[in-house]
Amino acid sequence: MISNDRDKPTNEADKPAEDDDPANRPITPTTHRTQAEAAEELSRKIAEIERKVADGN
Repeated sequence: MISNDRDKPTNEADKPAEDDDPANRPITPTTHRTQAEAAEELSRKIAEIERKVADGN
């Protein structure tokens, strides 16, 4: 029997670490959000990134 990658269990070490930083969440708006809410979230993320850059992180 020939084995392929789909049959192998997923190695947890190969998965990317979950990032809880809100500045790194995807910015694609979901269907229940308005453009204004998406724009506000984007502005918050930009401000967070600017703070990180200013702090040298």
